Amino acid sequence: MKQILIIDDEPQIRSLLKIMLEREGFDIIVASDGKEGMELFEKNPVDLVITDLIMPEKEGIEIIRALKKGYPDVPIIAMSGGGRNSPDGYLHMAKLLGAQATFEKPIKKEELLIAVKEALEFE
Repeated sequence: MKQILIIDDEPQIRSLLKIMLEREGFDIIVASDGKEGMELFEKNPVDLVITDLIMPEKEGIEIIRALKKGYPDVPIIAMSGGGRNSPDGYLHMAKLLGAQATFEKPIKKEELLIAVKEALEFE
């Protein structure tokens, strides 16, 4: 069973993604911020990371940089609702740093599932 780490500071988003992906047969681990997410990943490297970009403690861009430096083959999907600015700039930066796919919140279920399955095929 493929294992996915979801990192997002919004409890509703974490819960929604967790339920949706578990229904598709994935084993899900969740983290409420980037610092916790990196700690969980380093203890138990997963098959895919889905991360928000704007979070306290450690932002998603930092997570992508750290993962691509230490674990260059791990696929990453980035998502953002923006913050003070439009999410476009953050999502573009995530893509440049190596995210396989990027999504603006709210995410469409079908699009996310396609991206997850495509990302996991790259392994």
